[in-house]
Amino acid sequence: MRNLFDIKDNVTVITGGTGVLGRTIAKYLAINGAKVIILGRKEETGKEIVVEVEKENPCGSIEFMKTDVMDRAAVQANCDAILAKYGKIDTLLNAAGGNMPGATIAPDKNFFDLDPEQFQKVLNLNLTGTVIPTQIFLQPMATQGKGAIINFSSMAAFRPMTRVCGYAAAKAGISNFTAYMATECAKKFGGGIRVNAIAPGFFLTEQNRTLLTNPDGSYTQRGEDVIRQTPFGRMGKPEELCGTIHYLMSDASKFVTGTVAVVDGGFNIYTM
Repeated sequence: MRNLFDIKDNVTVITGGTGVLGRTIAKYLAINGAKVIILGRKEETGKEIVVEVEKENPCGSIEFMKTDVMDRAAVQANCDAILAKYGKIDTLLNAAGGNMPGATIAPDKNFFDLDPEQFQKVLNLNLTGTVIPTQIFLQPMATQGKGAIINFSSMAAFRPMTRVCGYAAAKAGISNFTAYMATECAKKFGGGIRVNAIAPGFFLTEQNRTLLTNPDGSYTQRGEDVIRQTPFGRMGKPEELCGTIHYLMSDASKFVTGTVAVVDGGFNIYTM
């Protein structure tokens, strides 16, 4: 029987691939045989990732393309270039996202201090920034009759956490959008296209490091709250997302669609 987890030559597009989580996943997939295309705004960081992979595994296939997930024309140009080179797109990983101070509510503030403009920007970046790449990269998948789309949800989509008002609303939308698109794709384009999401627990990233840790590396009060709520008693490591991503993009999950796979050390199920 063939290896259901084989991802050799899987043409994989990763939006937001220059972030802490995205770059770790990109490196893992390239080293394991996928042909990885990182899409992002940070060109210098993207090129650094490519160099790192090529040093570690000269046979790994990885490249960077500059984009803006909110710019439909730019994403379409990326898609056209990828198709011209590879002739197909197998996997789309929508990892682009982020937060803004005005879309959060600090402990000494309340709901009336929320900035509606920044709230909208956070919704756009996380939710519309997933919808636009999905529209564009789904087109060749629909033609092929095969493909996997993996979105990035969050613990904030499951629980109404304090402070992250805009981000939580956007990620709840991602989970709902994932379920909607799973049905839409299956009914309109056949069972060869799967749409799932991954919901990471707490991992230290550029976005949340100052929220969860002090300058000396110790945890803030919020960081301590996270650890107390996580049965594993620690933050996640970026590489611990790779196995679930690998599963969801491979034929090992061929009959799996519309799910949100939780990778959180037990955070979401702990109640006492």
